[in-house]
Amino acid sequence: MKELLRNKYFMFGVVAILFILWVIWVGNYLLLLGLPVVFDIYVTKKVNWAFWKKRNGKNSTVIEWLDALIFAVIAVTLINIFLFQNYRIPTPSMEKTLLVGDHLAVSKVAYGPRMPNTPLAFPFTQHTMPLSGGKAKSWSDLVHWKYKRLKGFGHVKNNDVVVFNFPAGDTVCLENQAVSYYEIVRERAEMITAEDIRANRKLKSKGEYTAQARQMVWNEYTVIYRPVDRRDNYVKRCVAIPGDTVLIKGGQLLINSEAADDHKTQQTSYYVRTNGTRINPKAFERMGISKSDQSMMLSGTVYRLPLTKENAELISGFANVTGIEADYRRPGEYASYIFPHDPQYRWNEDNFGPLWIPKKGATVKIDRTNISLYTSIIDIYEENDLEVLDSVIIINGKPADSYTFKMDYYWMMGDNRHDSADSRFWGFVPEDHIVGRPVLVWLSIDKDADGFRKIRFNRFLKGAKR
Repeated sequence: MKELLRNKYFMFGVVAILFILWVIWVGNYLLLLGLPVVFDIYVTKKVNWAFWKKRNGKNSTVIEWLDALIFAVIAVTLINIFLFQNYRIPTPSMEKTLLVGDHLAVSKVAYGPRMPNTPLAFPFTQHTMPLSGGKAKSWSDLVHWKYKRLKGFGHVKNNDVVVFNFPAGDTVCLENQAVSYYEIVRERAEMITAEDIRANRKLKSKGEYTAQARQMVWNEYTVIYRPVDRRDNYVKRCVAIPGDTVLIKGGQLLINSEAADDHKTQQTSYYVRTNGTRINPKAFERMGISKSDQSMMLSGTVYRLPLTKENAELISGFANVTGIEADYRRPGEYASYIFPHDPQYRWNEDNFGPLWIPKKGATVKIDRTNISLYTSIIDIYEENDLEVLDSVIIINGKPADSYTFKMDYYWMMGDNRHDSADSRFWGFVPEDHIVGRPVLVWLSIDKDADGFRKIRFNRFLKGAKR
C-alpha cells in the first residue's frame, strides 16, 4: 500500500477523479482547465506551485509554519464553503432547543452549499475585520458572484432548525449594529410623527416621514450595505415553507389552518405570582432558567419567566405560587414593530396573519392594500426598482398590478416565542439566504457558571435537536 501511495500516477488519478467530481458538482466546467495543474503537481513537477518554500532542500522553521498555515486556511475555507461551518448561539431565541453558548456544526450539504457572493474575503470572518472595532469590512467588492446553490441532500422542510443570513441585515448602522437599520428608521419616523401631532402641525404622508427619518439616520450614522453572504447568521425554526399560510391566534401557531405541534422545548413568557416570598434560585437552576431570565422580576411578588409547558406546570405547583398566566397580547392590538409595519394589518407577536408565504413562479395581485407585504421582496431581495405613487405601483418604470416571484421564501420563528427577533418582526427569508442545518453541538459554554462548570459536558458532541 505504501508503494502505491508513493506512485505519482496513482496519486494523480485519485486526485483527478475527485477534482472532476467536484467540477461536476459545482457545474462550472471551465474549472477543468485546472487538470493540467493537478497533473504538474503530482507528475511532471515543472512549476513550484508552493512558491514560498523550496522544492528541494531544507526550509526554515518559519517557512514550514507558513506552509502549514496556508494549507490549513485553504482546507478549512473549502470545508466551510462546501461541507460544514461553525456557528455559536449568541441569544436565547431558540432555548431550550439550543442554548446560549452552544457551538454548532452546520451542515452545508443538507440543503446544498451556496457559492459565496463575495469570494475575496479575510479568512474565517463574517463581515468585519478582527480588532477593527466592528467598522472595517472583511470582504472585497472587486468580485461578486450571482446566487448559486449546489445540489444537496434535501430541501428545507417544516419544523427544520435552519441557519440563515439575517434578511434585514443588508443595511447596517455601524455605530449601532445591535438594532436593525430599518427599525431605527421606523422609530425615527414615529418620533417625528408624534412631535408633529403634539405641536398640532399639518401631518405628512407615511412616505414623507420615512424619507425624513432616513435622512436623519444617514446624517447621524455611518451606513453601509452588506451582500447576502456577509449578513449576520441567525438560527430559527422554519415553521412554514413556500405556499404555506401562517396564522397565530392567541399565541397558537397554525399552518394551513391546522395547529402546529408544540415542541417540548418551546417556551412562552408567563407571569408568575407568589404569596410575597421569592422562588428559590435552586428551583430555577433545576429547571434550566438562566440568571438573566430570573432577574426579570416585575415586583417582589411577580416574576416574568420564559417557561416550557412542563416547567409552567411544575412551577404552578410550588407552595408559594398563587397564580400563573401566559403573557399574550390582545387580538387587534397593533404593534408597529411587527411585520409588515403597516396599520392596515393590526397584528402583534401573538395574533398575526393569515399570511401566505410566497413561492417561486407564483403570481399575486398587488395594490396599495397589500404592497407593504411584498415591498422588501420586490425592491430588495429580487432587486427591482419599486415606486408607489398615490394609488399606482411602478416596477422597473412600468405600472404593475401583479408580481411573479423569482425565489422561494420561508417563515422562521424562534422556539423561545417571546424572546426571539424572527419573521414576525422582519418578514420572509429568501431562499438565497439559507446557509444550512445544525447537525451537532460540538461544544457548549455556560456563561453563568464558573471554572470547569462553564463547559456543559452533557451537551458535548450531542446531536442538534430538531
